[in-house]
Amino acid sequence: CSAVHLLRAKLVSTLCCSMSYCSRFQFPEAAGYVGFANLPNQVHRKSVKKGFEFTLMVVGESGLGKSTLINSLFLTDLYPERYIPGAAEKIERTVQIEASTVEIEERGVKLRLTVVDTPGYGDAINSQDCFKTIIQYIDNQFERYLHDESGLNRRHIVDNRVHCCFYFISPFGHGLKPLDVEFMKAIHSKVNIVPVIAKADTLTLKERDRLKRRILDEIGEHGIRIYQLPDADSDEDEEFKEQTRVLKASIPFAVIGSNQLIEVKGKKIRGRLYPWGVVEVVENQSHCDFVKLRNMLIRTHMHDLKDVTCDVHYENYRAQCIQQMTSKLTQDSRMDSPIPILPLPTPDVETEKLIKLKDEELKRMQEMLERMQQQMHEQEQ
Repeated sequence: CSAVHLLRAKLVSTLCCSMSYCSRFQFPEAAGYVGFANLPNQVHRKSVKKGFEFTLMVVGESGLGKSTLINSLFLTDLYPERYIPGAAEKIERTVQIEASTVEIEERGVKLRLTVVDTPGYGDAINSQDCFKTIIQYIDNQFERYLHDESGLNRRHIVDNRVHCCFYFISPFGHGLKPLDVEFMKAIHSKVNIVPVIAKADTLTLKERDRLKRRILDEIGEHGIRIYQLPDADSDEDEEFKEQTRVLKASIPFAVIGSNQLIEVKGKKIRGRLYPWGVVEVVENQSHCDFVKLRNMLIRTHMHDLKDVTCDVHYENYRAQCIQQMTSKLTQDSRMDSPIPILPLPTPDVETEKLIKLKDEELKRMQEMLERMQQQMHEQEQ
């Protein structure tokens, strides 16, 4: 009897443990349930544990509030000890690249944010070659990622590719300057461009709308490709569809940055204080497009910016590298030698294998190049 009671107790304990395990992981008892519906939860846990990486480049003339806007977007101080040069130093200053990386954590989600600033852009009298340093930096990050991806250890690749570029446009002109047009045409095939009208509090509502239309017309006239927000899927809710429509209609974003907290009617808000009133940067969306820009970058389209960088811009760079490598190999193989060719000895088995492997590798690279060219042609169409 004691043995029967002991066996019964063990059976009940095992059954309780199995029931608690099923209730913990929420396995339904319906017949035909396999369990792959939990795959999104597995991906979510793995992604949160690994963390995310994002690189943002800000380009524009000095004094347009680039640093203030970035600090306002991510609620952090990326430039605590920044030195601002005087007018005499700016004359001889060339374009520099300053990359600042900060680890941000919010509700258990970690983001490794890298902000690439370009001090000295547009400050010189002759700014013809001022953006070559920026283009070289973008290409260097592509080359570095391609080298790491082609190496033996591809587990811990740091993605420093530029995923988005905020291009700041001055509100004091009547549209785009020649420098703005030339720069965006030079980098629109390498990075996602998001045009931003800086210091929008200097414009009235009519002036702001007129400047937006003028900038969009000039962008289309010069054939500049800026980042296009994807359309919302048909199965999305109406709130997300409306948000996407509003974001598309707000491009280029007219923004105001501020790191000051001002007390208005007993409530502290982030804004700018003027003799005629207060500009509310975050709380009042009718004052500027700061909240819309933040929602587009962080809440809704950050992952899409990374996907476009990986699937379009990086693949174009990779295809160009393979094409140059293939053309060089083909040119070297077809080059005529001025030295008279003497009869070579019969190669051994190992040499024949190596030659055969090289020929197969060259053939695979040519086929890969043809497929990439066909894909690029289809994308252009």
